[in-house]
Amino acid sequence: MEAGLSFSAADLAQTRFAVSPMWEVVTSYRIVAHQPDSAPHGRWAAQVRPRLVRAGLDRGWLAALIPGNGYLADFLNPTPAGPFPTLDAELDAMRRAPAADVRDDLDTLERKGVDRSRLRLLHEDPEAVLPKVADEIETYWELALAPYWARIQKVLEADVFHRARQVAEHGSARVLSELHETVRWDDGTLRLVRRHCALTRDQAGSGLLLIPSVFAWPRVLTRSVHPDPPQLAYPARGFGSVWEPRTTRATDAVAAVLGRSRALLLTELDTPASTTQLAAHCGLSAAGVSQHLIALRDAGLVTAHRSGRSVLYARTAVADQLLHP
Repeated sequence: MEAGLSFSAADLAQTRFAVSPMWEVVTSYRIVAHQPDSAPHGRWAAQVRPRLVRAGLDRGWLAALIPGNGYLADFLNPTPAGPFPTLDAELDAMRRAPAADVRDDLDTLERKGVDRSRLRLLHEDPEAVLPKVADEIETYWELALAPYWARIQKVLEADVFHRARQVAEHGSARVLSELHETVRWDDGTLRLVRRHCALTRDQAGSGLLLIPSVFAWPRVLTRSVHPDPPQLAYPARGFGSVWEPRTTRATDAVAAVLGRSRALLLTELDTPASTTQLAAHCGLSAAGVSQHLIALRDAGLVTAHRSGRSVLYARTAVADQLLHP
């Protein structure tokens, strides 16, 4: 089945890109909850899923709201106000979702086969329950995405900048046709050749919001809520390489500046890890690792993320650049 989104000159003028943390939340949760072994995200899911189970996030609000396939509640993906919104900004917008809109989304989920009883409280009092949903999303973010966000964000922003350059060089029509194999531009209309991607102008407002995603593959996902601009989330260029182990050619040069132990820790943090794990892998004492990590964090080279009783450390984009110039 093919759906078409017609464009006027004004619609093309209002077409823009945005990186959306909330789109990454809903698409990544769908993978880790329902498709944990699927390539190319299996390595990430294997690391993250035990943390989510320990935190009870495999049976909370997200588990009730995000089915294994099909419709995603529109209130989970409010329209980003700018090109690079923060998670906090998007959660604030979600908390303010009109109660009637939330109930409509939940009714749609029920029609699609989702168990209504798990969402009864949210349906009865959205204003009271949405803050609890937001709190759970913040916990999920800290466990599943924040330790990896530097590399995810790098891929998403690179996609936006690449396509913006393509628009300047070749025009919007070519860029729209290259988003995904199921998307094509045809005489003033953006056509989507998948039943689950229905997107028409009478369902949404003017313009178009294009959102690259690491976790959307293998499909494109849409949101159509009038009067907001329609949203189309598509697989970002290079999404498949996000979780590949990275070798470094610059360890010796970094060690000359930071010291051998700190350079070794940065290399080990290709995957987020705790102090105990790093001590075991690097042959250093836990106290020594902790001291080095504090120095690296103060220098902006690592970040710390709470995971139950442990703290996971992750490299920042600055550290990645040092190790992979």
